[in-house]
Amino acid sequence: MNLNSEVQYLKGVGPRRAQILNGIGVHCIRDLLYYLPRRYIDRSMIVPIGSLKANMTATVIGKVMGSGILMGRRKRLEVVLGDDSGYISLIWFAGYKYLEKMFKKGDILSVTGQVTYFQQRQIVHPEVERIEDEAAELIHTGRIVPVYPSTGALKKAGITGRALRQLVSRALEMVGDRIDDYLPDKFRKEIDLQALGNALHLIHYPEKVDDPERARKRLAFDELLDLQYLILKSRKDKNRISKGHEYARPGKKVKDFLKALPFRLTEDQKKTTERILADMQADKPMHRLMQGDVGCGKTVVALIASVYAAENGLQTAFMAPTELLAEQHYNNWRQPLEDIGITSSLMTGALKAADRRRINEAAKSGDSNIVFGTHAVISDTVQFKELGLVIIDEQHRFGVMQRGRLIGKGKHPDTLVMTATPIPRTLALTLYGDLDISSIRTMPPGRQPTKTVWRSASSRPEMYKYLITRLEDGDQVFFVYPLVERSEKMDLQAAEDEYKRLKKEVFGQFNVGLVHGRMKNNVREKTIGAFRKKEIDILVSTTVIEVGIDIPTANVMVIEHAERFGLSQLHQLRGRVGRGGKRGMAIAVASTPISDLAKKRLDMFVSSTDGFKIAEADLELRGPGEFFGTRQHGLPELTVANLVRDTDLLTAAREIIIELLGKARDFDMDDRRLINYLESRLAGRKTLTKFG
Repeated sequence: MNLNSEVQYLKGVGPRRAQILNGIGVHCIRDLLYYLPRRYIDRSMIVPIGSLKANMTATVIGKVMGSGILMGRRKRLEVVLGDDSGYISLIWFAGYKYLEKMFKKGDILSVTGQVTYFQQRQIVHPEVERIEDEAAELIHTGRIVPVYPSTGALKKAGITGRALRQLVSRALEMVGDRIDDYLPDKFRKEIDLQALGNALHLIHYPEKVDDPERARKRLAFDELLDLQYLILKSRKDKNRISKGHEYARPGKKVKDFLKALPFRLTEDQKKTTERILADMQADKPMHRLMQGDVGCGKTVVALIASVYAAENGLQTAFMAPTELLAEQHYNNWRQPLEDIGITSSLMTGALKAADRRRINEAAKSGDSNIVFGTHAVISDTVQFKELGLVIIDEQHRFGVMQRGRLIGKGKHPDTLVMTATPIPRTLALTLYGDLDISSIRTMPPGRQPTKTVWRSASSRPEMYKYLITRLEDGDQVFFVYPLVERSEKMDLQAAEDEYKRLKKEVFGQFNVGLVHGRMKNNVREKTIGAFRKKEIDILVSTTVIEVGIDIPTANVMVIEHAERFGLSQLHQLRGRVGRGGKRGMAIAVASTPISDLAKKRLDMFVSSTDGFKIAEADLELRGPGEFFGTRQHGLPELTVANLVRDTDLLTAAREIIIELLGKARDFDMDDRRLINYLESRLAGRKTLTKFG
């Protein structure tokens, strides 16, 4: 038996259990060894319930003695947990109906949280994990016990945590001494990494508290090395391609476009424009990411590149994530482009058949120099006569295949992708390691930073009074909610219910409108149009307004349940106000109690309006998996590595791959072995090359 042997042939598995294991991605022995514990329980960290004191943050293990919904000013779920030393109440206010079904008398729970005292000891909104009797016994014998991810299917098939530990133990006994380590000793010693076989043993069977981290470090490095090889090899392959068309120096149309702008470019805009035009003049296709905060002026730089392409007989496809944003780009720029002899059109999914055919024909014949659109531009029916430039706005909202299909409509076109969510350095080296990056950090003159505050839900009456004074002064207000309609699982206010309440009970003298993603496009457009014309004073919305709405007279935003949003998303929403010269105001309203993490997020939101600082903090608080999922980028998933804490490993992996690829054919035996391993690992993962 070896690492590639099917898992069903391992003693204790068989065909039926193998089918269940296949469902969680475990097909062979290698997969089983890489099915890693998600946490460990260490006996030394467990506190007897009877010794808990107020304000302590602790972990306890106990048995559920009973549970029920408590009435009062606020309904809540109480679960009573006990051990030999005493009892404690676990309390949930949010989602209590849903959570009530999750706990049964006799369940053994591991519970972590801060102890408070209200008539009795309690922990409000604790972190809870159900554990097995056998695991509890091991914990009380002093062992460090791995806790594996579980599913209903695993439990039904009798594959408990105990069974998984036994299967892993057998697998290590059979193949442990035959795990081939592809990484040369010189690199392992230099970076202080465990041998692969030892790392796999320690991560499943740690003997000391620091063993899991030593093992994790090695497995994390392997993931980052895979990632860097894919990215840097993709970049090297792209640099061998010639794009097949040439650019003259910028001419009259570019000069006329710049001259007609009602403002001067900032220094960052000028530098970024120069780099983009230089890229377009090169014989290799451009692959550039332009990043900058909301309102910094990325779109005008992209349009300069489009004008330059048109001046050289080439077309531009300008893809935006929403119809709102695509229409805004088209409506804002159609006339200025037309004034210098450049034609444009708009392609969205809402077009009538006749209009779609007309625009398709204009793109195919070359009569349309710039096609603005949504994902509708990647339809097979859309063809270009000479596509030379692809611009993708808010690119992280598109999947790698969508971007690839658009780029594939031209012969190695230049590619410019844009994002208003600045990319922290570690993500730039991973998600965008095959792109050149330009950053626009300076804001146009006159744009004032939005004042931001956060308040608890109890302060709404005072907030409403303040908003009425702003409305009476002629300002317009956004109200943003996380949900369209109320959900039983989450105790959250929803846009539809709150629209009715605000209209009837709070702002009766003002016009209130509602928009959300489930509305028909024409209804949503009509409402936003009325808001833009100041026929509506208050717009109640979901995050559909996060991109694509530019209302200069909307200067106030209220974000309800702000604790539910990511930091970068809060910042993006805030960017919708204060766009008309007057200082904007953002009010984040948080339900209580909130977690320490949510409090840190809101404190950062209030303290900074710098999108680059916000992005770094968001990455640190949420982790890379939530900040930007890697799947849509066509990259391998990171299951062990963490881009926040593993920056040193990322840098080391990158340096090794740069050295390896720079050797051309001058490989020694260790190098060749490493290259062969990386090629075999990444076979079939070349979707990144379609990104551009």
